[in-house]
Amino acid sequence: MSSVIVRIPTPLRGFVDGRDQLAVDADSVEQLLERLAEHHLGLVQRILTPEGELRPFVNLFVDNERLQGPDALRRRLVPGQVVSIIPAVAGGGAGSAREQRLSALRASIPEIEPEEACRRQQQGAVLLDVRDQDEVAAGSPDDAVRLGRSFLELRIEDRVPDLNTPLMVLCGGGTRSLFAAEDLLRLGYAEVSSVSGGFNRWKNDGLPFEVPRMLDATARDRYSRHLLMPEVGEVGQLKLADSRVLLIGAGGLGSPAALYLAAAGVGTLGIVDHDVVDRSNLQRQIIHADDRVGMPKAESARQAIHALNPDVRVELHREYLDSDTVDGIFPDYDLVIDGTDNFATRYLINDACIKHRLPNVHGAVFRFEGQVSVFWPGREPAPGPCYRCLFPEPPPPELAPSCSEAGVLGVLPGVIGLLQAVETVKLLLDVGEPLVGRLLFYDALAGRFQEMRMERDPECAYCGDGRSFPGYVDYQQFCRG
Repeated sequence: MSSVIVRIPTPLRGFVDGRDQLAVDADSVEQLLERLAEHHLGLVQRILTPEGELRPFVNLFVDNERLQGPDALRRRLVPGQVVSIIPAVAGGGAGSAREQRLSALRASIPEIEPEEACRRQQQGAVLLDVRDQDEVAAGSPDDAVRLGRSFLELRIEDRVPDLNTPLMVLCGGGTRSLFAAEDLLRLGYAEVSSVSGGFNRWKNDGLPFEVPRMLDATARDRYSRHLLMPEVGEVGQLKLADSRVLLIGAGGLGSPAALYLAAAGVGTLGIVDHDVVDRSNLQRQIIHADDRVGMPKAESARQAIHALNPDVRVELHREYLDSDTVDGIFPDYDLVIDGTDNFATRYLINDACIKHRLPNVHGAVFRFEGQVSVFWPGREPAPGPCYRCLFPEPPPPELAPSCSEAGVLGVLPGVIGLLQAVETVKLLLDVGEPLVGRLLFYDALAGRFQEMRMERDPECAYCGDGRSFPGYVDYQQFCRG
């Protein structure tokens, strides 16, 4: 066995980690190429055809003698000889570092035609579009996972957690996808390929694509922290933008809930409130301001919401919520936030939410104590209790004075209202575990949260098993006992 020096020209050094020569143990040129293929397959693929013949644009020299003829590769080698690889070149561009790198990537990463990628996608492989947002906005393959190159390494495991899932990477023209595929292999994904020709070929080949709905630049800036979260992302943010939330009351609970839901990008907020702003409200109802004392609360809330986020649509219901008006309002919304301060309206909200199968995000405060829950008997497949399951009847008036009679710590509704907003966002995004069947009790003086479990009453007059909706009642009379 003899040691031979192989000289590597600049255009091919990308396949041998940038080295200009290699030492190889071989007794013939044929054996030399076999040894090179074991560690530098991409290099040999540029020298030999698949049939094992020298490519017409490459020459091999042993010392200074060109190899020619049918037996050229069987040429014997002796120790110390130099084998030079001399390809045809036309100028400096062919040997750029970028071209060398791309050549090396194409030698190591499988490239597949768009039609084959589409077929594999239908069989369960993931098509990953790594183009920038402005490129994707012009079109992207149906059902592709759209994850820009800038955040690929940070977010791919959230979108594709199984490292054995076959990945097919697509960019605009088939170049960036090679670099992205290399990174995915380094992250541990077992089967990664690049789509040849990228989206340009995909579209030209007539394969299915869509023009996805996307956030504009202003929205992407506003909700940038949401977009970083895999539980939200652009899909979730668009879902929030399509959501419709009804707030009953623009008071202590409705104020923080409305402001934070507007900040979060909930597209439509309905506000039911027939009252006007009083200066005594300002200690806790932070959506209002001193210069709006005497203004209808619903209009005051609208002004504050639009000052925070002008893209939110605010629908005002400046009317008293009762049995005659509730059915004209509730069906237009996805869920209801109960921010009321009287039992008659609480029971009406509960009953209307049961009738229309809406989640009822409940909040209540008293001095230093607060309660939060989600009442949702219409939840599928696991219905929860309603407010009547927990409190079949209201307490006597002497045990449940209003805030105007008993007082309330001004910041406490902020805590409870924000928890209602959190539960609302979870429900709209369908993430996490909502407070269905659980009552969260907060004691501000003790600085303690306590969670109580509660079951749906199968005999409940309104949400019990097999019960049809019994209709609304005289809620004022019901709460007076």
